Amino acid sequence: MTTMTPEQAAWFAQTFDRLVGNIGQAVLGKAHVVRLALTCMLAEGHLLLEDAPGTGKTSLARAIAASVQGTQSRIQFTPDLLPSDVTGVTIYDQKTGKFDFHPGPVFASIVLADEINRASPKTQSALLEVMEEARITVDGVAHEAGRPFMVIATQNPIEQAGTYRLPEAQLDRFLMKTSVGYPDHASTVEILSGSAVRDRSKGLTPLITTRAVTEMAELAAMVHTDTAVLEYVSRLTEETRNAPEVRIGVSVRGALALVRATKVWAAAHGRNYVLPDDVKELAHPVWGHRFVLDPEAEFAGAQSDVVLSRILSDVAAPQERRSA
Repeated sequence: MTTMTPEQAAWFAQTFDRLVGNIGQAVLGKAHVVRLALTCMLAEGHLLLEDAPGTGKTSLARAIAASVQGTQSRIQFTPDLLPSDVTGVTIYDQKTGKFDFHPGPVFASIVLADEINRASPKTQSALLEVMEEARITVDGVAHEAGRPFMVIATQNPIEQAGTYRLPEAQLDRFLMKTSVGYPDHASTVEILSGSAVRDRSKGLTPLITTRAVTEMAELAAMVHTDTAVLEYVSRLTEETRNAPEVRIGVSVRGALALVRATKVWAAAHGRNYVLPDDVKELAHPVWGHRFVLDPEAEFAGAQSDVVLSRILSDVAAPQERRSA
């Protein structure tokens, strides 16, 4: 496969930075989180935002959608939401004598799934197929979701009453899981000074078309990943499975997700090659939610982030080799 040229990497980084700056007008003081979210989009993955209420999860999702000149939709997940409310329904038309498919809100370039853990497991599972294959099967007929397609889901970890924990199979479909967190002092003052503006994302103008997003994703796939880096990812994957606190470690899908994400991360920094540091930088947001800890270890206080940090420090990174 053709490797990305240095000129293409420079253009990619410039475009990426412009998107970060545009989204940063709506989500103040969160450049790193914005970069993670855009990396997720350009790696053609899905993002799970878990944070306390009022930290800007929905604002981030809206700002990303507003920066891309495509369709967007928002699904407010509630206990009474049905799978057909997400995917769409087939209705019989008496005039034509045929069944017509009415697409649901999941058929959009960027789908905001607000408080996804408040819907029943049956409704949550309606997203599984479309998140993995970008298509939905309704009444035996497959319907393509198109490209780009990204689900940005939010959940509140504080209020667990009346919520349904996402199963591991669905968590594994999210390329990344991260949190927005509270803004710093200067950003908070700036937010308060513009309190008259209810939604900063409404003032954003699209910087990039959906076709350009797809082209950037294809370009990022051309970033060179040395065999030594791939072996490093493989060793890390094996260590997550062998860790005594872990019941189920990172899957092959998780390892592939990390490689895809590191390629975008490298291109976003103007490089056409992946470094071991890219792997270390993205390991937590890409792998942190994929661990299933042993119940006894979890009861004793084990945390997946702590276990992953130990693995990253124990496994030696390869020496840097910049190009093929």
